[in-house]
Amino acid sequence: MARPDKEYKRNMSSIEIPVIAGDGIGPEITSAVLKIVDAAVRSTSLQLEWIPVVAGLSALEQGSELIPQRTMDEIARCGVALKGPCTTPVGEGFTSINVKLRKAFNLYAAVRPVRSMPGVETRYQNVDLIIIRENTEGLYSGVENEVTPGVVMSMKVASKAACQRIATWAFRFANRRGREKVTVLHKANIMKMTDGLFLKCASDVHANDYPNLAFESTIIDAGCMKLVQDPSQFDVLLLENLYGDVISDLCAGLVGGLGVVPGANIGEDLSIFEAVHGSAPDIAGRNIANPLALLMSSVMMLNFLAETRQLPELAESAELIRRSYDACMIHGEKTRDLGGELGTAEFADAVIARL
Repeated sequence: MARPDKEYKRNMSSIEIPVIAGDGIGPEITSAVLKIVDAAVRSTSLQLEWIPVVAGLSALEQGSELIPQRTMDEIARCGVALKGPCTTPVGEGFTSINVKLRKAFNLYAAVRPVRSMPGVETRYQNVDLIIIRENTEGLYSGVENEVTPGVVMSMKVASKAACQRIATWAFRFANRRGREKVTVLHKANIMKMTDGLFLKCASDVHANDYPNLAFESTIIDAGCMKLVQDPSQFDVLLLENLYGDVISDLCAGLVGGLGVVPGANIGEDLSIFEAVHGSAPDIAGRNIANPLALLMSSVMMLNFLAETRQLPELAESAELIRRSYDACMIHGEKTRDLGGELGTAEFADAVIARL
């Protein structure tokens, strides 16, 4: 994870966390999640102070810029943030808020744990994967131009520094979490320089620093086939930016969809935790959205704060929340997208009742 910020006190009683509620269903699922987290932390000596900030469509609707300076300043000051889903126009309009935040704060490691959920029936019941994605380069660098009318070009960027950085982070993370194997998914047979560099850096980090872990490389298209045949053959997946975005959604489909997987964007001194699904404006305001993905992301955030700021109480709160939403899944206390009958607010109440 990111290293602790020396400005923070170890025994603080109040922790400030900026919150971007987002667009569409963002505000209602965020409200539900904050209510649950507050209830879980209430039994500790700590207090979370949520700082509302805006970005994206909600910021533009308030007459502000896409990411207001206050939002950037608060996130930088606090070193952590929780973010709901933000709308990104397709093919036109403003650029992705997620991409802009990752670039602005150099959040180079995207982490998505994917595990089978109790009470959520899918084809597979044994999925336990962690997708680690390089978050700053590749085709997502957004370097595009029109070569001539009717012909456009995108540039795929890869640097040795960034490839080594994400490989080192991934192996270190796997080692600390007691994982057994890291698999690099690539297309180095075709993109010999960019993907070749990514693969070589991962191989070197494994050989030089983490020979205790198993390591393999798989061409991305073959890897997709193997994932849907038997996901249990994989453990930690390491990918460059675009592949990581695609594969993380594919893996979410193995366990019930984007509504049951969390996400984190990790940098050296700052991390943002977010729901990885969209803003779903068609169901906004109807109290039917599933807040579970953002809730799971908040659990990742509490564990991050517990580790980096040496606050074990927050790890206990995180585990309490996890056990509570697992219990809700087992007993059928679910939102409609997962086969239940609860609304957004009612699901939050059900989790709180089991804390």
